[in-house]
Amino acid sequence: MAAPLPNRNADWWRDAVIYQVYPRSFADGDGDGTGDLAGVRGRLSYLAELGVDAVWFTPWYLSPLVDGGYDVADYRTIDPAFGTLGEAEKLIAEARELGIRTIVDIVPNHVSDQHAWFKAALAAGPGSPERELFHFRPGRGERGELPPNDWPSQFSGTTWTRVPDGEWYLHLFTPEQPDLNWDHPAVRKEHEDILRFWFERGVAGVRIDSAALLVKHPELPDYVEGVDPAPFIDQDALHDVYRAWRAIADEYGGVFVGEVWLPDAERFARYLRPDELHTAFNFNFLTCPWEADRLRRSVDDTLAEHAPVGAPATWVLCNHDVTRTVTRYGRADTGFDFAAKRFGTPTDLGLGTRRARAAALLSLALPGSVYLYQGEELGLPEADIPLDRIQDPMHSRSGGVDPGRDGCRVPLPWEADAPSYGFGAEAEPWLPQPADWARFAVDRQRTDPDSMLLLYREALRLRRTEPGFGDGPFTWLDTQDEVLAFRRAEGLVCVVNLSRDPVALPPHERILLASGPLTDDGALPADTAAWLRA
Repeated sequence: MAAPLPNRNADWWRDAVIYQVYPRSFADGDGDGTGDLAGVRGRLSYLAELGVDAVWFTPWYLSPLVDGGYDVADYRTIDPAFGTLGEAEKLIAEARELGIRTIVDIVPNHVSDQHAWFKAALAAGPGSPERELFHFRPGRGERGELPPNDWPSQFSGTTWTRVPDGEWYLHLFTPEQPDLNWDHPAVRKEHEDILRFWFERGVAGVRIDSAALLVKHPELPDYVEGVDPAPFIDQDALHDVYRAWRAIADEYGGVFVGEVWLPDAERFARYLRPDELHTAFNFNFLTCPWEADRLRRSVDDTLAEHAPVGAPATWVLCNHDVTRTVTRYGRADTGFDFAAKRFGTPTDLGLGTRRARAAALLSLALPGSVYLYQGEELGLPEADIPLDRIQDPMHSRSGGVDPGRDGCRVPLPWEADAPSYGFGAEAEPWLPQPADWARFAVDRQRTDPDSMLLLYREALRLRRTEPGFGDGPFTWLDTQDEVLAFRRAEGLVCVVNLSRDPVALPPHERILLASGPLTDDGALPADTAAWLRA
């Protein structure tokens, strides 16, 4: 088992800044147009300079990449497009030497249809032990021609696919992602072994994809809208799974973060009890519009959800599934809803960038941990992907209505004047980069004192060195409408102006950082945030 990082608190995860790497688009080490582990290793110094505590990697396992790697064929093998298991072990070790922990992504709800288990299930036929690892059922109707139930898909379209022998199998996502049967002990044991496999290789934590979907109602009944929980989400038996997982994590000093989308605060908090997951993503905050009252309510609700179980909140503005922050905040509707994504939505990138800068200071000043998606620190906008280059199945399964998620997954620009902006060598990147992205390149932003990159670097430096940040006390301050202000420990104050006019700052001894210049008389402009020491 890998040795722990030196001089670090065992509760590091309570206030960590965790950087999300989408390996396919971070950096291309071998020049084939696809990001890989060699590319990440070559850019570790960038992450160290940025000042993050850990890196979360979206799936790097063997996969047909039908759904960006979330269709896993083998959890113990690195996909050749990304490298080898040996390279992954080197990356984990080299990151540790720089004080950066590694979090891997586990996808327990489903596997790829190319997984050995599923191929064996198809070959074995109805009634076989191999099929018991999945949800195979006869169809309804006179000849079994109708799906076994009417569950809605997470990606639009159907949730059942019929195989040649007449049975149907369940897939809450694409047909290439068959759902596992978590009532089967072999499924549970396999995933416990997978956790041990990666903890033994030195990872510090695991992000759990679709964490509330694993266990299904044993009778697979029809879906009834308005009945909570639905038969395919948040089943009580799921908590036994995570209690067993937590025991494994505790052996290695590892941590879990769950992707848990639940509207019920009390049921959400159950996943964060001391013997289950350590943290869960805060989607309420991520999807919240740029409106003072809505943001305040989101913060209050988040802290209230976590308080009963003593878990730290997590704050995130963007990830590999949602519209990039500067684009979203520049639109008339600044919230996010998967069902509302459409082509050609107008956006004011100047306005969105100002708001994204302010939101960065807001999120980094709130109590708990923060997740930073790659490219957010560069202020990257959502990219428009030509129709013939879109790969995300959300686009095709929506009948072409949903533009998909590729626009936030475009390869990063590192060097303004290099081929593919320094992402790789001469090969064209797997997704096209916009023609005007030189202005976002890392090498240009490093020398621009007003750049998004330097704002994030300074904010993360202050978060590490100044008292009051991270997990701890939080108190709202009285302000005028459309202004958010709160106090942390040691007199730290964050003020965010969401109004249309400049506002006076509260009494303070000094300004630690502002997301934009103040007015000539020292007021905080619209869509600007500041950190103060009172």
